[in-house]
Amino acid sequence: MADKVRWGVLGTGRIAQVFAAGLRHVRQAELVAVGSRTRESAEAFARRFRVPHHHASYESLVEDPDVDVVYVGTPHSLHASNSLMGLRAGKHVLCEKPFTINAEEASEVISAARSRGLFLMEAMWTRFIPAVVQLRKMLDEGCLGETTSLTADFSLPREGESQGYLFDPNQGGGALLDLGIYPVSLASMVFGAPERLASLMDLGPTAVDVHEGIVLGYPGGKLAVLMASLRTHSPDEATIMGTEGWIRVHAPLYRPTRLTLHRGKRPRTYEYPLRGNGMNYEAEEVHRCLAAGRLESSIMPLEESLDIMHTLDSVRSLWGLKFPMEQARGR
Repeated sequence: MADKVRWGVLGTGRIAQVFAAGLRHVRQAELVAVGSRTRESAEAFARRFRVPHHHASYESLVEDPDVDVVYVGTPHSLHASNSLMGLRAGKHVLCEKPFTINAEEASEVISAARSRGLFLMEAMWTRFIPAVVQLRKMLDEGCLGETTSLTADFSLPREGESQGYLFDPNQGGGALLDLGIYPVSLASMVFGAPERLASLMDLGPTAVDVHEGIVLGYPGGKLAVLMASLRTHSPDEATIMGTEGWIRVHAPLYRPTRLTLHRGKRPRTYEYPLRGNGMNYEAEEVHRCLAAGRLESSIMPLEESLDIMHTLDSVRSLWGLKFPMEQARGR
């Protein structure tokens, strides 16, 4: 790789704009191209973020010879096809979470990256936030003794709404893949893949999940109790408990800047301010991996992204909930 890493953003929606803003805080990053399904949207994005190349199709974006890495920021239902498009064009790919709609798609994308010798990572930006980096260090050092339990929730109240991708089953909408993936991914980071699970949910009027609870069980009786909702307000926090204390991960769960360690007589709160909007940290991880010649991240490895998709599939299987594209393919 050259000194600069040249990025192309596939998609022009809200999350793509947040990522583009984050790239401004990555010293070696150059945002050189954007692709949209319409020329007007691509041109508007290019003007706003001063992007030299804009493309009126996703295909044109991934074929741009000036692009090294493609960031996929499209709706959930397009993540697999758009990632495959980039990989088949010889580009490294950072794909927004959820990695795909289901584990079968995730496995296909991972195989495509590995067979081509290209970098691939799920853009679970929370993993790379300084507070979460410190959280992993604290747990690895045994500050809680044996870690035994975790609770986490993430809600985005939209009561009465029925429009947009969150409520569209054809785009992989619902609380689980958009919100629930954060607590599920956190539980995976702390405990690994579950060996048991239980869950209940409520289905909204557009046939997507809007309110749910999930219990994940691990060897040795360890538990994660999780909640996601498009209906209710919640603390948007996590609590990680062990035999010698507990840690509060302060809101917002997806981008925390404070941890409070409760061990002994007096709790201690630690502050970890952000540089940039937080998206820059996952981009920096891509840069580190490419510079070291690594094709995946040890912090967000591909097998873990696949395990998380298996967990989400298992939860939906308990509910009897399939997306229309899965039903059409007989999955």
